[in-house]
Amino acid sequence: MKYLFLVFLMNLLSQYAGKPLRRDGSYPKSFEDIKNEIAGYTDIAKAIIDLAVHGKAQNRSYERLAVFADTIGPRLSGSKNLDAAIKYMFSALQKDGLENVHLEPVKVPHWERGEEFAMMLEPRNQSIAILGLGNSVATPPEGITAEVIVVASFDELHKRAQEAKGKIVVYNEPFISYGETVQYRVRGAVEAAKVGAVASLIRSITSFSIHSPHTGGQSYQPDVPQIPTACISVEDAEMMSRMAFRGTKIVVHLKMGAKTYPDSPSFNTVAEIVGSKYPEQIVLVSGHLDSWDVGQGAMDDGGGAFISWEALSLIKDLGLRPKRTLRLVLWTGEEQGGIGAKQYYQLHKENISNFDIVMESDEGTFKPSGLGFTGSAKAREIVKEIMTLLLPINATDVYDNADGTDIDYWMRDGVPGASLHNDISKYFWFHHSQGDMMTVQDPNQMNLCAAVWTVVSYVIADMEEMLPR
Repeated sequence: MKYLFLVFLMNLLSQYAGKPLRRDGSYPKSFEDIKNEIAGYTDIAKAIIDLAVHGKAQNRSYERLAVFADTIGPRLSGSKNLDAAIKYMFSALQKDGLENVHLEPVKVPHWERGEEFAMMLEPRNQSIAILGLGNSVATPPEGITAEVIVVASFDELHKRAQEAKGKIVVYNEPFISYGETVQYRVRGAVEAAKVGAVASLIRSITSFSIHSPHTGGQSYQPDVPQIPTACISVEDAEMMSRMAFRGTKIVVHLKMGAKTYPDSPSFNTVAEIVGSKYPEQIVLVSGHLDSWDVGQGAMDDGGGAFISWEALSLIKDLGLRPKRTLRLVLWTGEEQGGIGAKQYYQLHKENISNFDIVMESDEGTFKPSGLGFTGSAKAREIVKEIMTLLLPINATDVYDNADGTDIDYWMRDGVPGASLHNDISKYFWFHHSQGDMMTVQDPNQMNLCAAVWTVVSYVIADMEEMLPR
């Protein structure tokens, strides 16, 4: 009998060889156990979906966002509007009954576009719609009047370098994808300056346009002269391209009054539902509160910020308290490269082992299909299983790689990350333009996005074990 017991004990120990004990002295669960645990959340997931999509919380995230966007407007880094937005959200989160509502100070860039004006003088007079790019320098007070050279790529610019000297470079690059084409916005001024151009005008990074320029960030290089740079509409870029192809001389007058000020004080805005069992462990949901200074920033990223708030509200409304702390962070300075998120990461990275997953919604809140996920193969299998709980709203897919400027810092260090995956077919029509208004948002689609965000964050926060790294 003793011999049989020893054989049984040795077999048991061999199963867990090299596996760390959990804090309660037991061993990690098998995947089958985890599947069963996740299946146990079916009723809670249904309750969340019902409340968000059909119940008393229906359209709440949309209505909250509409009041916010209509009251505050666009929220550029360093602006009074952004200050007002942070104060507004701090008060709103407190009124919502969330816990540990507080502001964490950061420094953010402060750039203002000032007066902007462009006019084609030859072959005829026509106003050119422009939006200066972030961090652009100004023109001289009298403006710049110069002949235009139109190119379709950096390669063409370099081949025609001698022609570009003293001219305004107009890029009429074809839209392939945002990730590929945005290099013209980011590097356009630098590449033009390298060949002696006096300014650059970039075709807006969008697949569709109604004569609307799109702004965004751009970067200078220390060893290259800084020249004024702006985006123009697709229509104006194509018009000048046709004129140039016919050999027509084009002259443009450009005036930009942009100014860069010292970095301004700002805040990341934080609220929580404190965990019941492992409060030091964190599931982070987020969106960014800042925007560009055009439109209302309703889509980028009002929608993502407000479904992240909604996740905590829905959980609170249902009387749920997950084992881990569910933390909402509304980032600041995202549009300038994740400035606020970087400072948050530097402040909190010493506790990185306690971050279970970091989630960011920053690519619209249109009809959701699932999540983008970055993490280990084991963690991915668990997330796939969690997504089956969203079968009632057909948002069960898990795609490769989470996307989010603000959560990249954590994912690079091995923390699992997730981003909302939704129908972005029209996202870049409105992105960084005057068209980013509440009209773009759909309350029914926001309800579905909020349901996805809440089910995923709650289940991960409440499971007994953290996601494997």
